[in-house]
Amino acid sequence: MKNTILSFLFIGLAACTSQPNKDISVVDRLPTDTYNDHYISNRSPLQPSQFIKLPVGSIEPGGWLLRQMELQKDGLNGHLGEISAWLQKGDNAWLKNGGQWGWEEVPYWLRGYGNLAYALKDESMLKETKFWIDHILDSQRADGNFGPIHQNDGKQDFWPNMIVLWIMQSYYEYTGEQRILDFMSDYCRFLLTVPDEDFLYSYWENSRGGDNLWSVVWLYNHTGDKSLLQLADKIHRNTADWTKSTELPNWHNVNIAQCFREPATYFLFTQDSAMLAASYNVQSLIRRAFGQVPGGMFGADENARIGFFDPRQGTETCGFVEQMASDEIMLLITGDPYWAENCEDVAFNSYPASMMPDYKALRYITSPNHVVSDSKNHHPGIDNRGPFLAMNPFSSRCCQHNHGFGWPYYAEHLILATPDNGMAAVLYNTCRAKVKVGNGTEVIIQEQSNYPFEENIRFTINTPENVTFPLYLRIPSWCENASISINGTKSPVETADGSYARITREWADEDEVILHIPMKLSTRQWQVNKNSVSIDYGPLTLSLKIEEDYKRLDSRETAIWDSKWQEGADASKWPTYEIYPASAWNYALSVNSPIEIIHRPWPEDNNPFTLPNVPIEFKTKGRLIPEWKIDEYDLCGVLPYENAVMSDRKEDITLVPMGAARLRITAFPPAKE
Repeated sequence: MKNTILSFLFIGLAACTSQPNKDISVVDRLPTDTYNDHYISNRSPLQPSQFIKLPVGSIEPGGWLLRQMELQKDGLNGHLGEISAWLQKGDNAWLKNGGQWGWEEVPYWLRGYGNLAYALKDESMLKETKFWIDHILDSQRADGNFGPIHQNDGKQDFWPNMIVLWIMQSYYEYTGEQRILDFMSDYCRFLLTVPDEDFLYSYWENSRGGDNLWSVVWLYNHTGDKSLLQLADKIHRNTADWTKSTELPNWHNVNIAQCFREPATYFLFTQDSAMLAASYNVQSLIRRAFGQVPGGMFGADENARIGFFDPRQGTETCGFVEQMASDEIMLLITGDPYWAENCEDVAFNSYPASMMPDYKALRYITSPNHVVSDSKNHHPGIDNRGPFLAMNPFSSRCCQHNHGFGWPYYAEHLILATPDNGMAAVLYNTCRAKVKVGNGTEVIIQEQSNYPFEENIRFTINTPENVTFPLYLRIPSWCENASISINGTKSPVETADGSYARITREWADEDEVILHIPMKLSTRQWQVNKNSVSIDYGPLTLSLKIEEDYKRLDSRETAIWDSKWQEGADASKWPTYEIYPASAWNYALSVNSPIEIIHRPWPEDNNPFTLPNVPIEFKTKGRLIPEWKIDEYDLCGVLPYENAVMSDRKEDITLVPMGAARLRITAFPPAKE
């Protein structure tokens, strides 16, 4: 992570480097001395936006990302309403007063399901989304409050309602229905009447007040209601304090991934740089203490604990998607390319392997070093009591309902609007986006790439008339010798430590830009974790290829106690899978041996995140460590010390992208040469 907070606050254009093409310059941040004429962004007195998210529905995903979202639709997220008791329509508190089923589960699921429906424009899913939203809107009472009232010590728990506000924001952007603004405004006025001692009282809501604060930003930008500025102050002072230098309000992995951005969100209201610095500090603090691991996250299991920071500790699937969402919000606020890179790190390396390839089951905990995925209780090796390493369709109320918004929200941030009436491609993936630019001309930008499995990203501009605007392209910090070709003319781009190439020109229909970002192999050493090493290839982190042996089980026999199935749900359609290693995994990596890169055909089913399909592999050498075994908790043993006895013989080993490996060793002991 960068270590100079001042650079995060820079909002002017950086000095441009000398470029052969006069249309191309390099900037650290975007200009914020103007406001976008075509999209709603931060109103005064809020800190100006660095990037502006396009309305939901503006971006159509393609390529492998579309395939992941189609699998999600056909998998657990798309069908959870058929099996989860929490989503049954009979006796549901989100559909009628006094219903039995009514806390975070419906909002968690609907947030991902609805945004997936908007991205895919699936009529059946859109109809189901509207059904739930209509009932939630109808639940609003005369005082502005809505939904089931879940209480703790006689005080209302406002946490589920925070998720609903995000659902409503997306629905408004997709439909433009005024009733959404009225609903949210009435609810926010109600929140102002709640005494401070009764507001954000219990654990989850107190930790997660930043989710409510982000909705206040959104609503204020849409309505300009000055009372929302008061509400922002109220939310911040009643939310857990995420601004301390060396401690956190709690060490729950999802809370940290989700809540660290609250001070940065409040920075928009105060312009106090200490608030922004506090969010950077939490991101850094947790990774210094428990994040000496690859994959963009930290080894907390459910709660980070002193002494448990080996890469065999993991993260909840909830933590992956919440970190991605936080990265996306931090990117909008700061413009810092670091947040795009962290989002990609999680999205490409950690998140895909947390689910079965068909998205019909997921793991509660996924770790960088993860060699057994069974239904045992591994406590206290893992800070959870239950079958939390198996791929189970419904063995945790949170992750099974919450995982679905990861890819839809990611897709919504691929193309962003900019304050100077331009656009930016910051997260890279195949997509098609409609964007108003320059004088208000609506153009279509089509992005095509198999990134992160290839180095070229192609952009085509379709415009009804010539129009001048800036196009920003992020140059990753890991990249050297990037180049940009405009209509076949290639120009080098000289950057350092992550920045943006800005192309300002008059664009014509069918103009084509190709961004070439060469990837190279690099090594990271994790000093805190016994000097273990990880290998990166561009944004991909590599794992040992372990042959995976899948064992199918009846989910009813392996699920945790609070799993609630709908009566009549066909469990045979939703099995649990345990995964066992069918090849050796206890290798040290020969860090001085050459690594051969082998490109394979692109998978016919467009899903690169499986061992049979992965389009790129890496051949190198390793040595077995016989004493590195499954430990007393039936887990991958902690990393051996550097003086561990190793095999005399170097063996050929294969590395694959981490996101394709559901069993993996990713932080390796370094081999003795």
